Amino acid sequence: MTQSTFYPKLHAWRLKHIAPRTFVLLLSLLAGGFGALAAIILKNAVFFIHNLLMRGIDTKGFNLLYLALPFIGIAITYLYVKYVVHDNISHGISRVLSAISRNNSIIKIHNIYTSVIASTITVGFGGSVGLEAPIVLTGSAIGSNIARFLRLDYHTTTLLVGCGAAGAIAGIFKAPIAAIIFALEVLMLDLTMASLIPLLISAATGTTLAYFLMGSGFLFHFPVADPPFRLTNLPFYALLGLLSGVVSLYFTRASLSIEKQFQRIPSGFLRLLAGGLIASLLIFLFPPLFGEGYNSLSTLLNGRGMELLNGSLFYPIRYNYLLLLIFLVLILIFKVVAMSATTGGGGVGGVFAPSLFMGGVTGFFMSKVVNFFFEGRLPESNFALAGMAGVMAAVMHAPLTAIFLIAEITGGYAFFVPLMVTAIIAYLTIIPFEPHSIYTKRLAAMGELITHHKDKAVLSRLSIEKLIETNFNTIGPDATLGDFVKVVSKSSRNVFPVIDENSLFLGVVFLNDVREIIFKPELYETTYVSTLMFMPDAYVDKHATMEDVATKFHETAHYNLPVLDHGKYIGFVSRANVFSAYRKLVKEFSEE
Repeated sequence: MTQSTFYPKLHAWRLKHIAPRTFVLLLSLLAGGFGALAAIILKNAVFFIHNLLMRGIDTKGFNLLYLALPFIGIAITYLYVKYVVHDNISHGISRVLSAISRNNSIIKIHNIYTSVIASTITVGFGGSVGLEAPIVLTGSAIGSNIARFLRLDYHTTTLLVGCGAAGAIAGIFKAPIAAIIFALEVLMLDLTMASLIPLLISAATGTTLAYFLMGSGFLFHFPVADPPFRLTNLPFYALLGLLSGVVSLYFTRASLSIEKQFQRIPSGFLRLLAGGLIASLLIFLFPPLFGEGYNSLSTLLNGRGMELLNGSLFYPIRYNYLLLLIFLVLILIFKVVAMSATTGGGGVGGVFAPSLFMGGVTGFFMSKVVNFFFEGRLPESNFALAGMAGVMAAVMHAPLTAIFLIAEITGGYAFFVPLMVTAIIAYLTIIPFEPHSIYTKRLAAMGELITHHKDKAVLSRLSIEKLIETNFNTIGPDATLGDFVKVVSKSSRNVFPVIDENSLFLGVVFLNDVREIIFKPELYETTYVSTLMFMPDAYVDKHATMEDVATKFHETAHYNLPVLDHGKYIGFVSRANVFSAYRKLVKEFSEE
C-alpha cells in the first residue's frame, strides 16, 4: 500500500468506525501517556547521572568536581546540538508558543528526543537550569507529530500539543490539575469542553503513569507546618508576595539581559567557554546552584537550612546566622547568572525549576529575617513554599498554575489561602513593569505573540495568497481613453490596474473618477490612461501577514488593496473577502 492510498483508507476507516469526538479523546490519552513517559525517563536519567557523579562530592568542604562537572556537561551538550541536532532547541516553552503562533502548531519531529537528551546531559552534570521546559517541548512535539502523522487540522493539532504538554507536566510533578491549568494559562488553549476533557484525560493518564512507575510519593516529602495558616501571618504573606514580585522582576530582566550579552559573542566556542566557566565557578562557590535545585529546596523545607553551605568554602562557619542570610542573598543574585550562563554557553534547560528554587530561597530568607527579631514567629517551611508560588506566578505570569502546583506537589490543599495571597500579590507587583512573561517576552519583541491574542491567532491562520483576486482587467499607461472604454465594456469591476510591459504596477484608474469623460468620444484619441491613473496610498506585499493586511484596511478605509511582488502586479485583496474568511475561522475556533 502506497502512502497516497494509505491515508485516504485510514481516514475512511476512522470515519466509519470511530466518531470524531471519540477519536480526539483517544489521541489525547496517547499524547498524554507518551508525554508522561518521556518525563519519567528524563527524570530518572538525570537522577541516575546525578547520583553517579555525586559519589565523589565531599559535603564537608569545597570540592573541585563542582568546578569541572557543569562545564563538561555544557560542553557535551553544545557539541551534541551543534554536530548532531543542527537546530536550536533552547527555550522549549517559547518554541511551543512560537509553533502555535507561526507554524500551524507543527513542531519538528526531532524535538521528541533531542531536548530530552540535551537537558539530561546539561542538568545531570549540574547545569543550573530546569528540566520542565525541555520536557514540555518534548510532550508538545509528541502531540504535534501524532496530529501531523494523521493529517489533522490546526485546531486539533493545537489541542494535542497542549495534551502532550499537560501529560508531561503531570508526569514530572504528579500534579494533574496544575498540568491542565498550565496548558490553559501558559499555552493559552481555549477553555471549552472540547479542550478541557482531552486535557483532563492527558493529565490523568500522565499522573497515573507517574504513580505506577515512580511510586506514590510527592516531589517534596514533608507535612505543611501545623497549623497551615494563621490569620495573624497574613500580612507577612502579603509582604512575601511583594518581595517575590521584586525578585521575579530581577529574575526576568537579568536573565534576558545576560542572554543578550552571550548572543553578542560571535563565536559559539567562545560562548561555550564563557558560559561554562561562569556557571562552573558560581556552582563551585555556591553548591546549591548545582542542577535543578530541588535537593536544596527539600533541605530548606525540612528545616535544615544550614546544610545549604555543605560542600562550599563557607562550610566551616555554617552555623553563623548572619552568614547564612548573606549566603541566601548571594544565591538569589547568582542563581540567575548561573542559569543564564548555562543556557548562554550551550546548555539546554528552562526557568521553571530555577523560579521555584528562587521562590523557596526568598520565602526562607524572609522568614529567617523575621524570626531573627521575633523568634519562632513564622513557619520557615511554609514561607519557603509560599515564596515558590510567588516567584513562579510572577516570572511565568501564571498565578493559577503556581498555586495549584505547589498545593499538589506537597500533597494537599490545606495551605491554599497563603499560596493565593502570595501568588496574586507577586503577580500584581510585576505586571506594571513586565506585561509579558519570561516565555512570551521574546516572542512579543518579534511580534510573534499570537497565542495570547485571539484576533491575531485567527488572522495568522489566513493566507493572503488564497485571498488574492486576479479577475481585474489591466491596461497599459500608453492606452487611450478609447482603449480604456473597450476594457471597461468587458469588465465587471470598477477598478483597473495600470501596468507596463513587464507587469510593473504603475497605478490604478477608478471608473467613478472618469465616468464623466467616458461618454465623450471626442476625447477618446487625445486622452491617455497615464493622465487618468494615480498611485494608491497603500498596497500589500505578496508575502505580508494577514495582520498587516488588516491593519492597512483599518488605516486607509479602502475596500481593495493591490498586491505586489517586488513591484510587479499580482492582483487585489478585498476587505469583504478578508473579513468573510476571518468570520469563518472565528466560527471554527469557537466550535466545541
